[in-house]
Amino acid sequence: MPVNSNVLDEKSVITVVDPQDGTYINEVKNHNAVDALKMIDTAVDAFNKSKILPAHVRMSVLNKVANALFEQQERFSQIIAREGIKTIREARKETLRCVDTLRLSAEEARRLNGETISFDQAPGSENRFGYFKQLPLGVIVAITPFNDPLNLVAHKIGPAIAAGNSVILMPHTETPLVAKMLVDLFNNTELPEGVLQLITGHGDVIGDVLVTDPRVRMVSFTGGSAVGNNILKKAGLKKVALELGSNCPAVVLADADIEKALDATVSGAFWAAGQNCLHVQRIYIADPIYDQFSNAFCERANKIKMGDKLKETTDMGPMINATAAQKVESLIADALSKNATLLCGGKRNGSYFQPTVLTDVSDDCFIANEEVFGPVTILYRFTDVDSAIEMANNVDFGLQAGVFTNDMNLAFKVADALECGGVMINDSSDYRIDAMPFGGVKGSGLGREGVANTVREMTEAKTYCFNLNT
Repeated sequence: MPVNSNVLDEKSVITVVDPQDGTYINEVKNHNAVDALKMIDTAVDAFNKSKILPAHVRMSVLNKVANALFEQQERFSQIIAREGIKTIREARKETLRCVDTLRLSAEEARRLNGETISFDQAPGSENRFGYFKQLPLGVIVAITPFNDPLNLVAHKIGPAIAAGNSVILMPHTETPLVAKMLVDLFNNTELPEGVLQLITGHGDVIGDVLVTDPRVRMVSFTGGSAVGNNILKKAGLKKVALELGSNCPAVVLADADIEKALDATVSGAFWAAGQNCLHVQRIYIADPIYDQFSNAFCERANKIKMGDKLKETTDMGPMINATAAQKVESLIADALSKNATLLCGGKRNGSYFQPTVLTDVSDDCFIANEEVFGPVTILYRFTDVDSAIEMANNVDFGLQAGVFTNDMNLAFKVADALECGGVMINDSSDYRIDAMPFGGVKGSGLGREGVANTVREMTEAKTYCFNLNT
């Protein structure tokens, strides 16, 4: 593939800084388009080794990395917190989830089985016998975001290795360090050289090379909608998995356990400063409990402690950079200019943004329809369940949702009617375990993650049929 040298970035390194205060942490190589092509060459060659690796070797690799990560969890957690947006307590939870994701991946390497096929169901095929096997795809490009810089990496490279593929990992330019640390753990195992490669660089320089090359058989991307749609247009004839975020709703019915609903939605609204695809952005509250709920929600939001991410007492850290915080500021300004009401928060200080609650937000506001990706939640009042469902579905996203009620008939009704990939009953949209199917509908993307689902997405069925003599 020809490379236009004019688009190569002249800087040889990417400097990684703490978004909290801009202090230097470390640097990584700034790869260019030529580097990307070389890595694809290497991945193609390495696939000849990875596709014949026995299941027990793939399991051993993944379990060794999981064990090493568990032993070094504090070192990894410190880097997650320093280069990204999470407090140290949030980072520790991500690290332990990553351990679980890798162990689940090892187990799926054991379960990657095919099935026999009853060919004699078709007249004239009585003497035929066969089966299918799940075989690895080949070279997979994995592109990951900044908000879960370790566990979302594991959700792509763990299943890819479990299935026998070779992988080129491209982490976000803001948070490449913990991804590199994880790749280094893999390099200390018996995984053949070149099966897992790390490429660090800017998407506008290396992205098209990785996505469009026909030797790449799958692109797995988690990130923004605009980039995801661009990948879909350019990828060509290959598998594409896209997780593109959301504008997640919660529906709180009149009979709900209010304390439980508050605990779940406040956490879901402000975890990782709202920079989370499962962030609780809209809450629909039944009229009889609206005042009680909204007052308590704002009271809890006001008590959230912002500050140094590495302090154990800090509840919420910064946004990924000042530009991201300014974008949230502009979304709120747009809503206020259209007669929205600010219940609490709304102030920016550099890359920090206060936990913010709005109400009276009209449908023509950007923040009502788009993913805010920040610590902002909108409260709505409803008088009947059907109107709450209609409002919750009235966006071009559908990742997950939360429903709070003690009435199981209502729970099933609302859950079935919500247009999304997952509904959490008496939990917010922000609840997830790494073993469950995960993905969205509408503008939230294509395909399903969750380790078992991802392993199967990263394979293809091959059928074998024997015409037997009788």
